[in-house]
Amino acid sequence: MRRSTKLAAVVLSGSLGIASLAACGAKSNDTTASAGSSDGGLKVGMAYDIGGRGDQSFNDSAARGLDKAKSELGVAVTEADAKTGEAEADKETRLKNLVSAGYNPIIAVGFVYQPAVNKIAKENPNVKFAIIDSTDAEQPSNVTSLLFAEQEGSYLAGVAAANKSKTKHVGFIGGVQSELIKKFEAGYRAGVKSVDPNMPVDVTYLTTPPDFSGFAAPDKGKEAAQGQLDKGADVIYTAAGSSGNGAIEAVANKQGAMAIGVDSDQAAQPALAKYKNSIMTSMVKNVDKAVFSYIESAKKGQIFTGVKNFDLKADGVSLATTGNKIDDIKAKLDEAANAIKSGATTIPTDPSKLG
Repeated sequence: MRRSTKLAAVVLSGSLGIASLAACGAKSNDTTASAGSSDGGLKVGMAYDIGGRGDQSFNDSAARGLDKAKSELGVAVTEADAKTGEAEADKETRLKNLVSAGYNPIIAVGFVYQPAVNKIAKENPNVKFAIIDSTDAEQPSNVTSLLFAEQEGSYLAGVAAANKSKTKHVGFIGGVQSELIKKFEAGYRAGVKSVDPNMPVDVTYLTTPPDFSGFAAPDKGKEAAQGQLDKGADVIYTAAGSSGNGAIEAVANKQGAMAIGVDSDQAAQPALAKYKNSIMTSMVKNVDKAVFSYIESAKKGQIFTGVKNFDLKADGVSLATTGNKIDDIKAKLDEAANAIKSGATTIPTDPSKLG
């Protein structure tokens, strides 16, 4: 099949195997899609990671970037959902089908795509790819990495947790025990230790690779949080996609306990409105900025290459202030943030180095 020469972008997040774009459950929410094809405009598709649009977390942040590109750049939009338990071959098939359909560039949102992106990008050197949250030595030159300093934002979350904990005992829940989520753990624990080296930090992971269901299991998140609350933790930070919704629910049911959200400002999410008073802050990972910036660079014909870092200094990560629950420790958080930005404080990415 002959590929179109018109520029199009597909944002992929997660793992939905498709035989064609029509068969993949893609949802077009842009009635100008046909016009976008005929006038040479950019066509953008997004296939969500496990949990999809509406997870109140990682996927929703990516969706905001897509929505902004649609409204501000005038791109046409297509979306597709992911499913749990997808095989690696399904990811490869999806990328191959997107290439065959003429999409260029293709953005894979999620570290689980790295092997598939490497393989398909190597087979198609004239197609541009990007991957969010991952890079490695095997990566072809036509792949761009969009990375975040999760450990920096998580360090600030740890500083906040240690300062606000009344029991002097906090917790961390990770969705999947992967190298990416370990960065959240390492930063958080380092932030807690910077305030009180002796404060206990309970750590629980919901699943380990190749089982990635820990990102979409609110029941497991709730159970893990309840276990930490029972041990005495009163501030719990969860980096686990939609599983974090369950953890937040458990915390909200415990008087005096507070949750720290992740990726999106979870206290501002409508679906979590009934728990907002129990969400102290969220470590916001601005995936929307990465998605929008990459699409914008493609539209301008100056597409990003290599590695693009979105760290604390570049406002790639931050702490949400909805509810004003961390206003009283703003000076301490600002001091910690400035030390990171200046290079005076370097945040670890490997929790095993913390002892």
